[in-house]
Amino acid sequence: MHIDIAGLPADRVVFATSPLAELGLALHALSEPGHHPGLHGWTTATAAALEPDLADRLLEAEFLWRNTFADIFLPFSGIRGGDGRTGATLAEDLDILDRLDDERFVAAATEFTCSSLYGSEAPSPLTDPVMRARALDMATARGPRQVEFTKRLLADPVSVRGWIRRLLEDCDQAFFADTWRRVSVQLVADARHKTELLRRKGLAEAVGAVSSAVTLDEERERITVDKLTEGRTTAVAPEVGLGITLVPTSFGWPHLTVLHAHHWRPVIHYPVRLPDLPTPASVEQLQRRMEALAHPMRMRLCRNLARSPYTTGELAESHSITAPEVSRHLSVLKKAGLVTTRRRGRYVLHQLDLTVVARLGSDFLEGVLR
Repeated sequence: MHIDIAGLPADRVVFATSPLAELGLALHALSEPGHHPGLHGWTTATAAALEPDLADRLLEAEFLWRNTFADIFLPFSGIRGGDGRTGATLAEDLDILDRLDDERFVAAATEFTCSSLYGSEAPSPLTDPVMRARALDMATARGPRQVEFTKRLLADPVSVRGWIRRLLEDCDQAFFADTWRRVSVQLVADARHKTELLRRKGLAEAVGAVSSAVTLDEERERITVDKLTEGRTTAVAPEVGLGITLVPTSFGWPHLTVLHAHHWRPVIHYPVRLPDLPTPASVEQLQRRMEALAHPMRMRLCRNLARSPYTTGELAESHSITAPEVSRHLSVLKKAGLVTTRRRGRYVLHQLDLTVVARLGSDFLEGVLR
């Protein structure tokens, strides 16, 4: 995922918190608790305390945040000529959402029906008959709730906008206001710290502190986010306001999302890392490790190396293959970071790095959910 920033002034890079964005991810965690094992206590308690009417209304709209994260939760990005600033409160964020024009609101709210066109200059289903038919057709494939919502939205976007605002306000009253008071302290501190890091040490240091999956190229012309998806956008398009906004989240891990809708301001929505979470593997490294372990002989070698250090000769004798063959397999495992090597006298011993192998399960989950 690439964001072009060539010539972007440093003061157009904004770190900011967003109550609405955090509410969206909190709703996602309630709908998909399996994505967020660290939030099990919160999701269980919150779901159990929901009034039946509110729970039903959330179920009616959950496709906005369950499988895709609709851009309506980051409305500041879609304000034409905006400055990328978020609201200080949920009410202010919802006021920004009200300022989003109907075409952009409808396109963002029906994102689940046209995800394959995301990032392209696709017309709004509110005004284009072909996109309207596509949205209804794709909604039909998703389910009856999606069809009903899409029909209502296309027929009367104003009333649906009001319905969504009331739903989010009721969530705030039911559970989110208390949650935001608790998590906002950390998020505000994180945004302030990275803003200061940007001022003192520059953009490379600031984006590097966001995540090891976010990098700035040497020419300082492009930010790259390491994800199992492809896309490109720009932070230097005058028609949407120059700049990029980075929003920390407490509920987001393991998701690292990038808003790259056409003619919207780019947004990186990143999880605030906890001290006990190891640095995630890159997607390339994860793929290398999975491929290394896919070979049956390397799997058998790993069975030995997991139990004790072995020399190349011992492994060759144990598996009735030649030493050069063992060396080739060990080279693949080392390149993937799965095997460590140490010398003892004239012997070179190889051993499986159990810590890295144990991380593969969570690395894979984080890699595909990032």
